[in-house]
Amino acid sequence: MTKRLTALTGDTVHEEAILEAADALRQGKLVAFPTETVYGLGANALHPEAVRRVFEAKSRPPTDPLIVHLHSGAQLELVARAVPALAQALIEAFWPGPLTLVMHKTHHVADAVTAGLPTVAVRMPDHPVALALLAVAGVPVVAPSANVFSHTSPTTADHVMDDLDGRIDYVLDGGPTAIGVESTVLDVTIEPPRILRPGGTPLEDLQRFARMIEVRQPVTPESHEPQPSPGMMQRHYSPRASVLLFDGEPDKVRSGMRREADRRQGLGDRVGVLTTTEDRYAFADLGEMAVGLGSLSDLDAVARNLYAAMRALDARGVDVILARMVPEHGTGLAIRDRLLRAAEGRIILVD
Repeated sequence: MTKRLTALTGDTVHEEAILEAADALRQGKLVAFPTETVYGLGANALHPEAVRRVFEAKSRPPTDPLIVHLHSGAQLELVARAVPALAQALIEAFWPGPLTLVMHKTHHVADAVTAGLPTVAVRMPDHPVALALLAVAGVPVVAPSANVFSHTSPTTADHVMDDLDGRIDYVLDGGPTAIGVESTVLDVTIEPPRILRPGGTPLEDLQRFARMIEVRQPVTPESHEPQPSPGMMQRHYSPRASVLLFDGEPDKVRSGMRREADRRQGLGDRVGVLTTTEDRYAFADLGEMAVGLGSLSDLDAVARNLYAAMRALDARGVDVILARMVPEHGTGLAIRDRLLRAAEGRIILVD
């Protein structure tokens, strides 16, 4: 059975829980812990058997690399070499925080961590439990999202237990995560730098340091080739229910979603809807099958609520989830990416 430890009460980090979990990490055990983005499944990055167990516990393909988490910049030289000036500037500006940098790896990093590629993805999380755990463990820690591969990422310890209870050794409960979507992954080994996965650090913030940053196309066909970053599969971050994603002029999108909800209900399907504050009135009759994400004027709140809302609808046994696209600015770029992958790359354009 997975052992669950309370690691945070208010602003107080529980030292006993941290010490026990850090010792487990050093021994090669698997420890899920909160970050500012989502819960991560931690393992000693320098322990090959522990890394192997991460892939086994998540049913994760070996072509999908892992992000190495550090507690200080001093650890960077252990896992990355030839750190470019841009990377150093970004580290000083955004670490700790939801920014992952892809750099050239050192020989200390096992090929399993990087899907056999010569680059490694690295970040420093901005969460008191994560930083305390990493500091006491004293080793770099790989920490993909603490869920079954391709499933909706966990933003609470309950979500972790729903997916991985019995598959991992520990869960540190630090309450709900603050950001709710994964870190931005930026490849600084190429010119111009490229965002491989939009996330918690907005493109606009990064462009203050590098104006010509490219953004990788959000969804590409499935590949069995090693990927330079996690989160690049066509189907990812997905609830168990199928997702129908709508885009277009707001009033027409709302009407199109309503028509589809009625049609699906007429066929006997259990229909769930992810609603924004602006659209909620159109689905009030659905009761608990319409789960609010927040207002389009506060995309940070939408991001924070997204995965938990998907999981809530799954728990209510829906067959299909209807959702709408959001604006691209700020955290919206990451939300759009997650919705598109949950819908397996398909968009219903409402005209």
